[in-house]
This record gives sequence, C-alpha cells and structure tokens, in this order.
Amino acid sequence: MKAIVCVKQVPDTSGKVAVNPDGTLNRASMPTISNPDDMNALEAALALKDATGCKVVVVSMGPPPAEGMLHEMLAMGADEAFLISGREFGGSDTFATSQIIAAGIQAIGLDDDDVVFCGRQAIDGDTAQVGPQIAEKLGLPQVSYVAEIKKDGKDIVVKRMLEDGYMTIKVQTPCLLTCIKELNQPRYMNIRGIMESYSMPYTVLDYEALKDSPLIEADTIGLKGSPTNILTSFTPPQKGKGKMLEGADQEACHALVSELAEKHII
Repeated sequence: MKAIVCVKQVPDTSGKVAVNPDGTLNRASMPTISNPDDMNALEAALALKDATGCKVVVVSMGPPPAEGMLHEMLAMGADEAFLISGREFGGSDTFATSQIIAAGIQAIGLDDDDVVFCGRQAIDGDTAQVGPQIAEKLGLPQVSYVAEIKKDGKDIVVKRMLEDGYMTIKVQTPCLLTCIKELNQPRYMNIRGIMESYSMPYTVLDYEALKDSPLIEADTIGLKGSPTNILTSFTPPQKGKGKMLEGADQEACHALVSELAEKHII
C-alpha cells in the first residue's frame, strides 16, 4: 500500500506578486513556501503510515529549486520523492497540470490499495481544481474537503466538511482525497530526519520520462495545452491599521457603538 501525496511549492503571497509579460507568475523572483493545505495532506499520509506501515511517496511538479521542499518532506517521514520538472510543462494551468501529475502518478505506479492525498487548494491560485481533475483523469473515486480519515479494512471512511455540517463517506481504494486544515496539525521535522533526508535521493520525471503517456501531448500540457487565460494578476491592497478605543466606561461603549453604526456593521 502506498500513500501518494501531491505537494506544491508556492510563492509566498504575503509579499509582492511578480508577473511575467505573458501573465504567468514570475516564481523565480519571489520567496517560496510549501503550500499549507498540502502539509495537511502529507500529515494525513504520515498518520496512515503510522497506523498501517504503508509507504509514503511525495510528488511535486515544479522547477528544480523545489528540491529543498522535497527534502523537508523526506525529513518529516516520507519514504520516496518525485519531482516532475521540464520546460515543456511550464505555464500549465490546472487542466494541463492535472494531466502531467496524473501521468507522473501512472509512471510511479498506482496499486489497488493506494490512496492519493492532495491539499484542498493552493494559495497561489485558490481554484481547488487540480486534485479533483487528477482523480478524474486517473478514473479514481474522490472525496474533497476531508476533515477526518479512518482506515476500515480495504476501505477508507472519511468525514467531509459541508457548509452547514459534515457527511460521512466510505470510499474504496484506490481513491483520491483532498484535505483541509481542520484535518490535523502537521508534524515538525526532527534532527535525525533532516540529516537522513539529504542521503535520500529523489527522482526527476522530465518530459522524456512521461512523453509516452497518453495524457502527455503537445496540446494538453504547458501554455499551449492550457485553456485558461489570465487577464491580470496583482498584489492585494494592504489592510488599513485598526482603530483602538480605550476605556471600559459608558462613554467608551457609546464611542464603540457609534463607530460600528457609522460603518454599517450594526
């Protein structure tokens, strides 16, 4: 049994967003972090490993600098890592990205008892599309917005978050689950894991390694295979400084009510 985790290195969107002339993000000019929801997906896979002894395999699509992120995942407890990287894949939108990652998972091998974990969404796009699209292209049953996971024999029982509650679903493997932050608290790396991770090689899957997949064609990957066009990208405006009202007397209460009423909050 394998737990395959799809992770992404994303720009730190708390700073300034740099954009290339073609509308794509200039990732090389921005600091990067591991996508937060993907860390919850990794923790879910590591918890499954703790419970069943399965192998945890991490898969990421991105440029060579993503190597550092993969070493962090190995230091946390992942057993194997794959980096899908090639110039032919550059500029891919969610459709093309899911094509490429699905082909990568096929190359790694998907067994009958495997589970694919993804984060709910990436903070650089917030589309929540790649995980479900991967499942569709691999022909896997999927459950999104997973807030709890239990292994039940050959099946997986999950609690899925809804707008007004939860629903419990039993899903057969192989399957794909997208994880939310309420699912768990990602563990920290330890010194031993960090030291061992740099002796664990990762495998690069480039265009040559994946080109024979029926999912990889010139019109389904990269900018040419991306039906989504970005109109504009920009840095969100900074929030203004809050106003502090001091005091605990009746006058302070009246001032607070007046401020709230003026802003139509009450």
